[in-house]
Amino acid sequence: MQNKTTFSAAKSIALIFGILAGLGGLTHGVGEVLQGNVKPDGIAINSWAQGPIATNMGGEPGITIVPNLLVTGILTLLISVAIIVWTILGRNKHYGRTLLLLSVALLLVGGGVGPPLIGMLAGVAGIGVEKPSTWWRQHLPENVRHVLAVLWPWVFSIAVINGVFLVIGSVILVYFFDLNNPDLFLNSFYFSILSLLLTIFTGRAYDIQLKGQRVTALG
Repeated sequence: MQNKTTFSAAKSIALIFGILAGLGGLTHGVGEVLQGNVKPDGIAINSWAQGPIATNMGGEPGITIVPNLLVTGILTLLISVAIIVWTILGRNKHYGRTLLLLSVALLLVGGGVGPPLIGMLAGVAGIGVEKPSTWWRQHLPENVRHVLAVLWPWVFSIAVINGVFLVIGSVILVYFFDLNNPDLFLNSFYFSILSLLLTIFTGRAYDIQLKGQRVTALG
């Protein structure tokens, strides 16, 4: 992987949103553990059965292939922690792919829908840390790449603000302010996915331009 001192848009995206995915998974896992040693009615579950998250956020639905909510919650917590640790400390060439696989596992054991999808997209961004940019150079004209690169910091900032609101701010609002507006959180989730996709796209252009500037400076 790149030198630790070398900035990368792809790495920044994977780092921030990988952590947010792990934190979101932890919220689901806690709710499932609190439900105890019970069997769900099917693979579709609500992570929370009582409390503000249950009443104000629709219970944070998800799926699980594990027929026990206590075990589901424990696995969700473990995988969520693994995602956070790997996102921060992972350094080998399989960084993005590992984050992607961990996020798929999170989806299957009760981590909800939003956190795993955010984690998967973070993994896709992470794959771009070392992957050659030949395709992008061939299919995107230089002037288009330049515009996208200029947009990346703004798009990234907006996506991060919304992601923090979705994962952290929403929990604060329902617990401390008793906010009951599920549509707000649902729309924030939709916007998070769209903005993250755009962030990955513009970030690729940003890294190509940044790499070109480094080559020019070294030359």
